[in-house]
Amino acid sequence: MRAVVQDVYGEADVLRVGDVDPPVPQPGEVLIRVVAAGVDPGVWHMMTGRPWAMRPVTGLRVPKVRVRGRDLAGVVEQAGEGVTGFRPGDEVYGTTSTGSFAEYATAPAARIAAKPANLSFEQAAVVPVSGTTALQAIRDAGRVGPGLRVLVIGAGGGVGSYAVQLAAAAGAEVTGVCGAAKADLVRSLGATDVLDYRTEEVDARGPVFDVIVDIAGSRRLSLLRRALTPRGTLVLIGGEARGTALLGGMSRAWIAAPLASLVSGQRLVGMIAKENADDLRALAELIESGTLRPAVERVFPLSAAAEAVRLVGGGHTGGKLAVTV
Repeated sequence: MRAVVQDVYGEADVLRVGDVDPPVPQPGEVLIRVVAAGVDPGVWHMMTGRPWAMRPVTGLRVPKVRVRGRDLAGVVEQAGEGVTGFRPGDEVYGTTSTGSFAEYATAPAARIAAKPANLSFEQAAVVPVSGTTALQAIRDAGRVGPGLRVLVIGAGGGVGSYAVQLAAAAGAEVTGVCGAAKADLVRSLGATDVLDYRTEEVDARGPVFDVIVDIAGSRRLSLLRRALTPRGTLVLIGGEARGTALLGGMSRAWIAAPLASLVSGQRLVGMIAKENADDLRALAELIESGTLRPAVERVFPLSAAAEAVRLVGGGHTGGKLAVTV
C-alpha cells in the first residue's frame, strides 16, 4: 500500500511516499481503509523525535513506526477477533498507532467511533486528537462552567479552535488569544473577545480569568498566574518553544506547575489527553447537534503530507489541516 514513511528522525524532508505492507488487525482491532487523516503537532514530534524523552517509546535512534499520522477517518474493511461493535462498511473516525498517512491502518476498537453523520471524511479526520484534547481540557482539567471567564491561548490553532467552542457551549465568557489574521475565525467560534498577542500581553488586564487554557505555549508561569484569579485554574497543554532538549516545554507543565500549585491557591494542571471511544462519541453528539464544528484551513493530497507537517510544526496554521488518501 502507499504510505508516507520515514527511516530517520529529522525535519519534513525525511518524509516520503513509499510502498509498505498493509497492517494486519490484531484481536480487539479493526482494519480501516483510510479516506482522510488529520495533522496535529504530535505528528511533528514523532517525525523529529523531539523532545528526546519520548524516544524510549518512539525509538531511540530511528522511529519504531515508519508511517506517520495518528488521526483518521475511513471505512472499516475487517474486524479483528473479539470485535463486535464494528463491521465492514462502517464509516468511523479515531486514532491509530500504525500510521494514518496510508491507504490502510489498524486501530483498537476502543479508540474509534462512528463518524459524525454531518461531516465529510476530511472534516472528521481532524477531530480525534485535537477535539479529545480540548474536551478533556475544558470539561475535566479546567472544570469550565456557566459564568466563568476563560482565556484560551492559541485559540486559532487546532486544539484552541475546539477549546473556544467547548468553553462557550459550557456557558463561559471566552477570550481568545491569537494573531490579528485569526481574530475573525476565533470570534466566529464563540469568543466574545480577542486578545492580539502582538500588541497586548495576557496579564495586561490583571487577574481576571477564572480558567486559562495555554496550548503549546512558552510564557512563564509567573506571567500566566498574574492573569489568573487567586483561586483560578491554569491548564497547560504541551509546550513547543521553551524548555530543555530532553523534556522540551513539558518541563513547565510537569515540574514547574505542580511546584507552583503547592505554594498558591491557584490550581496549575499539566495534561496529556487520553484517547478513547467515549469521548469520540461525545464529540460526535456535539458536532451533529451543531454545537461544535471543525475549522479546516486546508486539505493536502498524500503526496504533499510533508508540507502539511512542516506547516503544523511552524505553529501558525489557522484551525486544522487534513490529508486525503
